[in-house]
Amino acid sequence: MRLVCAQTDLNTHLSLVSRAVPSRPTHPVLANVLLTADVEAQQVSLTAFDLSLGIRTSFPAQVDVPGEMTLPAKLLNDIVSRLPSGEITLEQTQTDAEASILANLVSTSGRYQMRGMGASDFPELPAVESGEVLQLPIEGLLEGCRGVLFATSTDESKQILTGVHLTLQVDGLEFAATDGHRLAVMQTVMEVGEEASSSRTRKAGSKPEINVTIPAKALRELERMLSFCQAGTTVAVQLNLGQVVFELGNQCLTSRLLEGQYPNYNQLIPRQFGRQMTIERRLFLGALERIAVLADQKNNVVKLSLDAENQELTLSVEAQDVGSGRETIPAQISGETVDIAFNVKYLAEGLKAIETSEVQMQLNTATSPVIVTPVGGGKMTYLVMPVQIRS
Repeated sequence: MRLVCAQTDLNTHLSLVSRAVPSRPTHPVLANVLLTADVEAQQVSLTAFDLSLGIRTSFPAQVDVPGEMTLPAKLLNDIVSRLPSGEITLEQTQTDAEASILANLVSTSGRYQMRGMGASDFPELPAVESGEVLQLPIEGLLEGCRGVLFATSTDESKQILTGVHLTLQVDGLEFAATDGHRLAVMQTVMEVGEEASSSRTRKAGSKPEINVTIPAKALRELERMLSFCQAGTTVAVQLNLGQVVFELGNQCLTSRLLEGQYPNYNQLIPRQFGRQMTIERRLFLGALERIAVLADQKNNVVKLSLDAENQELTLSVEAQDVGSGRETIPAQISGETVDIAFNVKYLAEGLKAIETSEVQMQLNTATSPVIVTPVGGGKMTYLVMPVQIRS
């Protein structure tokens, strides 16, 4: 194999696929990235796969001799990222040992040689052989990912909660994520592509074609890929046999689906409330972030006092042996005055995920679930459980 490409192209695409390289590979070849040079298409494909998440991308290059090989992902990425811009020549030479490969990398600054492995041991990315293709706009996928990913769990013992639950509805997608302490639900209205539209028309009244749970890691990588795309672009989505495949131009992301029953989160959301507060989001978030400096020293708990008589919200922290903090900001409050406490991180992360200038907080008691929603914006619902205040 022999190819010539731009350093910027190789560096950009290596950085993308390297995120699917496992930190602790179960097989040595999984620590490598697969390079495939196509002489007819005059392009190079890079693939990384940790047996759960796989990423493939391709870019134009001058391919003189076609072929495949795998090279250590971290080593290759570290070298290429430090090379000066300009052309890079990558050439493969076979050594005496059949499974071992030597690759020469030549740039304007010098020559490097690294040892790799043959491509035959590298596992193939799962392919969806059948099933309908949905064409979904990137704006809706980005909005959903940004609105709920922060609420997924990191506890691997509750694996189903480490993912985002996706449901295809009549007019768009619903994203949901929970870690057991908070719940984020985002409904995105989207005009889907022709294939998806005709598919849903044929199945009017039937169950949604998408009702799956995708690992948060996969959606974070998808979000990163989509953030570089132009508005109006669509993503081809295929689902089958425990796998989901997202295809976007010359990039492909594949991920296993999480098994198990996702919690029936809709029944957790209260429908009636006795108290309500509308407040400027940035003002609220700024006060939270300042008072979190003290809250982080103790137990991460901040107390909110909703004063309906004076139409103001007071945030306070008492960190024993450290100090205390108190801020008061204006708010529109209805219902009886109440004191309620939260994990400051949970409350702040929910406010950051909302993009409107004002938010609405609805609650009943100091120990019941609280709902935070945007005012005049998208369909997002953020449920956060309060912390019991010790007297």
